[in-house]
Amino acid sequence: MLFEPLFAHARQEPDAVAITDDTGQYTYQRLASMAAGLGVYLARQTQRPHVGLLLPPSAGFAASFYGTLLAGKSVVPLNYLLGDREIAHVIKDSDIDTVITIPQLGARLRDTAIKIIDLTQFPPAPPAVAPKLPAPESDDLAVLMYTSGTSGLPKGVILTYGNLQSDVDASIQHANLQSRHTFLGVIPLFHAFGLTAMMLAPIQLGAPIVYIARFSPVATIAAIRRHNVSLMFGVPSMFAALLRLDDARSDDFARMFAVISGGEPLSPAVREAFLKRFGTPLLEGYGLTETSPVVTLNTPTANRPGSVGRPLPGVEIRIVDEQGRALGTDEVGEVWLRGPMVTKGYYNLPEETASALTGDGFFKTGDLGRLDADGYLYITGRKKDLIIVAGEKVTPREVEEVLARHPSVAEAAVVGRKDPGRGEVVVAFVVPAPGQTVNADELRSFCRQEGLMNFKIPREIVVIDELPRSPTGKVLKRILAERANASAPDAPAA
Repeated sequence: MLFEPLFAHARQEPDAVAITDDTGQYTYQRLASMAAGLGVYLARQTQRPHVGLLLPPSAGFAASFYGTLLAGKSVVPLNYLLGDREIAHVIKDSDIDTVITIPQLGARLRDTAIKIIDLTQFPPAPPAVAPKLPAPESDDLAVLMYTSGTSGLPKGVILTYGNLQSDVDASIQHANLQSRHTFLGVIPLFHAFGLTAMMLAPIQLGAPIVYIARFSPVATIAAIRRHNVSLMFGVPSMFAALLRLDDARSDDFARMFAVISGGEPLSPAVREAFLKRFGTPLLEGYGLTETSPVVTLNTPTANRPGSVGRPLPGVEIRIVDEQGRALGTDEVGEVWLRGPMVTKGYYNLPEETASALTGDGFFKTGDLGRLDADGYLYITGRKKDLIIVAGEKVTPREVEEVLARHPSVAEAAVVGRKDPGRGEVVVAFVVPAPGQTVNADELRSFCRQEGLMNFKIPREIVVIDELPRSPTGKVLKRILAERANASAPDAPAA
């Protein structure tokens, strides 16, 4: 389970290329030998049940991941984009005493008592080893994945062998992924999306992977051209960056089987611009760290723009009202999910676990959405982000999508500001498009022309250079809401 495919491919096709990264090419035999050697070393190095990985997307991450599992331990991927306070919290909360890293990142740990395993000191071509593979149970912990903590310190999400294996199997079946595909990995592997889609799935298939340690539009296009990439996964901000690259051409994407977007909402503006310029659709999917992560996905043969696709095999979706009662087709409510890929809960947080999981096994996502008659899921916003204006509900995403259609706006984020007369009012933070000037009155008129009701039109429009984001690219609405509420209720509009 999880690690068997790596060693099966090493036996059957030892010279097949598994991974190409910034340091070179790694065959399946070489990758399996690295993992086996690390497994033996880790078993002697620490008695703790978990091992931390502080590594960029690379063959070294993959070998360390599988080596940790071979040692009978679980993996704690460390997000190197977090601040020192958050990393210290993850180390303490997970009770790790050993981290595998490289010198460029290991410097982050110099003031801790952590034992450092420097991956660059291991032999580049270790002797072939045929390890005795452990036999974990489906319910055993494989990965302790910490969320990015948009509203506080990161929480450890318990992902079992069964969680991850079921999600990999269902994703491969749902999207008809094949070993002939070449995967491009640009999302960090400390992210659940990256781990499943760009390591576990292709290695199970025996497909080649190309890793870029740090995303850049130029490096991404170069990798697509050089390696004949046919499957790319990314977050919307990456695709927006590719659109700004003058050198990118439609024939760069001509060989693509699929270009898949996840991790944060895909704006219609980016989706439509990408299709128009490159002739390739962005296929949006949906999932959370707590669901391993993929639960729905548009595919090349079954996709509906604006939706996040239909559920993977084994996934149950329930749309509920505020009392937890199931809603019908096209009714908006909170999205609840159930299936074998859903977490057992949060590490050392029994109250949060009880709050997030229902008695019959549904995970309460906190996202708002609806299901259409054909089973496609549409995410309309976050439950906690709803703005209540004089008793009327405003979904920020609806307003954001209207604002983003205006040619002077590159990005928009909408939050609520407390108001003594109406409860809340809508405040929009907008990033101007290159070379454009934002006019607040013009934007409000545009919102009216696009059909927004008056109570949904932003009372205040704040122009900023960039939106605050988490290390995984999600807009930090909490920071924007604090800024909006710090201003006086009668503050003049922009």
